[in-house]
Amino acid sequence: MESIATETILMLLTAGFVAAFIDSTVGGGGLISLPTMLLILPPNLALGTNKLAGTICSLTSSYSFFRSGKVTMELIRWLFWLSLAGSIAGAMVVQIIPSHFLRPLVVCMLVIVAIYTVFKKEWGSESTYAGLNRRVMTIGALVAASLGFYDGFFGPGMGSFLIFAFLFLGFDFVEASGNAKALNLASNIGALGTFLIMDSVVYIYGLIMGVGMLIGAVVGSQVAIRKGTTYVRPLFLTVTSFMIGKQIWDLLR
Repeated sequence: MESIATETILMLLTAGFVAAFIDSTVGGGGLISLPTMLLILPPNLALGTNKLAGTICSLTSSYSFFRSGKVTMELIRWLFWLSLAGSIAGAMVVQIIPSHFLRPLVVCMLVIVAIYTVFKKEWGSESTYAGLNRRVMTIGALVAASLGFYDGFFGPGMGSFLIFAFLFLGFDFVEASGNAKALNLASNIGALGTFLIMDSVVYIYGLIMGVGMLIGAVVGSQVAIRKGTTYVRPLFLTVTSFMIGKQIWDLLR
């Protein structure tokens, strides 16, 4: 096996920690992890390798939220499989149809999410979720399947869209983050499986970054759980704003 420079290891660990710290709360860690991976690997390998590290991150943060009672299992145990199936379908379709045409739509959707959250100041401050009913299951199923497909097909803004959907269902920001990470874990598993079949994963780089992400996910999720909505809400808006800027920059290029 080819030796890896110490500088590369430190870069992957550091980027993984910072990306997971953010991603474990509000998503958007790919803004840091994927560009870092692209410094080392060609795009076809960077995407799959980053997905391996991202799966480790979402697994860790989902477990942390679950242990703290911030994952609504009565709902997620049904939606998990829809998100998984959707991501597999999306990853298969993207092999046939290029996904870049979605970028302008994603920018518009992220702007709507950010504006709505800014002006709806009390939104997500406390949970109004009253349990499973037909409305929750219908909206949840549509969100899980469609955003799972989106994550496999394109992906940017996935965390923001999931949190927004769970806020709409009445959860507070921390609960919305925990449920979003559980569904994001499902879509990551589906997409990773597709990349593995395509032999597009460099395990050693993915696992090294995954170690940094594991630590960052534990720290980030615990900070979010302890500090609550007053911490998560501004971070959500900050990361969403950065994602809007990144997508606009990519469009202009």
